[in-house]
Amino acid sequence: MGETSLNQPSLEPLAPQVARRPLCVDLDGTVVKSDTLMDSLLLLLRSRPLDTLRVPMWLLRGKAAVKAEVGARVALDVRHLPYNRSLLEYLEVQRGEGRRLYLATGADQILAERIADHLGLFDGVLASDGSTNLTAGNKLDVLRKTFGDEGYDYIGNAGPDLPLLQHAGAAMIANPAPALRARLRSHGITVHREFQDRESPVKAVLKALRLHQWAKNILIFVPMLLAHVLRAGVFADAAIAFVSFSLCASSTYIANDLLDIESDRRHPRKRNRPFAAGDLSVLTGVLIGAVLLGGAIAIAAALLPAGFLLWLFLYIVGTLSYSLVLKRAVLVDVIVLAGLYTVRLLAGAAATRVQISPWFAAFSVFLFLSLAMVKRFSELQNTRARGQAIANGRGYQLGDIEQLRSFGTSNASAAVLVFLIYVGISHDVNGLYHHPDRLWLIAPLMIYWLSRVWLLASRGELDEDPVIFAVTDRVSLLTGAAVAVVAALAAL
Repeated sequence: MGETSLNQPSLEPLAPQVARRPLCVDLDGTVVKSDTLMDSLLLLLRSRPLDTLRVPMWLLRGKAAVKAEVGARVALDVRHLPYNRSLLEYLEVQRGEGRRLYLATGADQILAERIADHLGLFDGVLASDGSTNLTAGNKLDVLRKTFGDEGYDYIGNAGPDLPLLQHAGAAMIANPAPALRARLRSHGITVHREFQDRESPVKAVLKALRLHQWAKNILIFVPMLLAHVLRAGVFADAAIAFVSFSLCASSTYIANDLLDIESDRRHPRKRNRPFAAGDLSVLTGVLIGAVLLGGAIAIAAALLPAGFLLWLFLYIVGTLSYSLVLKRAVLVDVIVLAGLYTVRLLAGAAATRVQISPWFAAFSVFLFLSLAMVKRFSELQNTRARGQAIANGRGYQLGDIEQLRSFGTSNASAAVLVFLIYVGISHDVNGLYHHPDRLWLIAPLMIYWLSRVWLLASRGELDEDPVIFAVTDRVSLLTGAAVAVVAALAAL
């Protein structure tokens, strides 16, 4: 059989001697694009964090013991694992032709059998049993004993599969690691088929960074703009703070995605995130997140005031607490989200060494609470429109929709009211604006925009973060430009 590399399984008939050989298939990185042990450890961290402290003790008994202990405490949702679709299609064809298929994996036996039962493709399962870790040489020994002179064909994806591929009658690979490709070439091993089902690494990394979410960090520039401090040096400090905060934010997005892998896989849109989809490994995510976080802290420590670094640490603690616990606490979650928006303003003020008006602080609290509420409201509204059950574990019910609408719209009204009081009685406004009366024109613009956001959410047409919506929506940008023009006319 000639060497091929295919994105879809070949349907050509197999040679008789190959068709008679059993086909053994690896699980992690092969049938499933992710590593089920790492997925299970993340689920353990999320659901039973104290038990993760016991992992080093389990490891003293060997990796197979770790897999068994973790598997006894958490159960992955095997229905929504990121399966290699092209490989499954091939296996279905082979099973239809009467070929014997075996799942041969280093995963724990209980998990492997659950996956095999779900797929309904395999005649048998060979897996780790709590004492023997069935990888590399151990797996090779078991396959030789099981199939003897009959031999086997094998599909794998990584370095530990090399001895299995070397001794296989026909070697096949799925989403192979670059190092495995090189070793296969150096050993002169012919690859009969390849099954690719993974997004390009560069595209996956960029998606994981959520660069579009950096738009939220424009809030860092707001304090200097409102204080009318427009010097080049101050703008440079704000720009550096923007970069530092954005790197930090991306690292926390990665941490959140890793912790949310299980729930993201059940979400119609979030299941396409790189870690949930198996396009990036957990270890890759940890490495990238650590580099980004280290870079953010280094930039802040070297180039910005200590006050900015303090707010950056508070943001890190807040986002991690939110990802681990607080996002499942009803109403606490929206207060934390609003607080994280406010931290951006305070960080910007610290970086540029300007003071935030108490009026602006009060306005921000109400505005961001309204936007946090509309985010939760739109999630529930869209879930109800799709006729789906709530599965994000955040404690909200579909019956909470009207109450959230009430909370959110009242906070929006409070934000507008604070702004009107500021324009009407604050001494600060007279010091900053030559024609403060013109600022009254901003009020109807604010009322229009906030009302429009809530109207779109009620219609199920707001399916993203409202701050991201604000900086990408044409009408919102035009409204923002109108506000800027009025503010400029008031300042002249």
